Amino acid sequence: MRLLSPLRSRLRPRQHTVVLDLDARAVLLTVRRHPRARRIILRLAAEGDGAVVTIPERASFDEGITLARNHAGWIARRLAAIPPRVAFEDGAVLPFLGQDHRLRHHARTFPAVRREGGEIIVAGRAEDLPRRVADWLRRQARVEIGARVGDKAATLGRAPGRITVRDTRSRWGSCSATGNLSFSWRLVMAPVVVLDYVVAHEVAHLTHRDHGPSFWRTVAALTEDVAGSRAWLRRHGRSLHRYG
Repeated sequence: MRLLSPLRSRLRPRQHTVVLDLDARAVLLTVRRHPRARRIILRLAAEGDGAVVTIPERASFDEGITLARNHAGWIARRLAAIPPRVAFEDGAVLPFLGQDHRLRHHARTFPAVRREGGEIIVAGRAEDLPRRVADWLRRQARVEIGARVGDKAATLGRAPGRITVRDTRSRWGSCSATGNLSFSWRLVMAPVVVLDYVVAHEVAHLTHRDHGPSFWRTVAALTEDVAGSRAWLRRHGRSLHRYG
């Protein structure tokens, strides 16, 4: 097998997109090269609207497309099982810390967004409701995540770096080599124990950079239900990207 030089490898296109016709449904397929990929891997896109094929450097885009076409039935079944998108609008139901809440628009109320009796009540113009709800959820995520980072880092005797909250798609959290922590704001919609686990996972990386036994013992000491939280994210995590 002829190996590509690092320069030629960088010059090769990194991504290619095509539209597949699956059971009369147009599905966007993205084929991506990854330098550490050892085989071709098919998965659904994080947002649940298409599919992604990851290929090694030596593979061609056509190989990735062929794999997807050969598994068209799997893609169609998985996409059909994903709940429909839920827009941020009056009357919609969305989870907050794992509990369903109904969005209600009240033109005149104070504060601009408040949570009360199983409802999230939003003031102002109706057309501003989606933005107000998204901004409120991000603020709540910062509060919930920031408090947990502080407590867990103090338990380990570590000082975290900058904490950022973003709409990440590929991972729920990350910890940089300098101790900066990043989280998906959508975790604020997950059950409290799941959010707590993700924070514990990233804070544990302040002490352990790998995922060895010592790392997992540290995570278990910082949160309640590691196995259950990981299972919840595998089963339901993708649905959090269906809101908004």
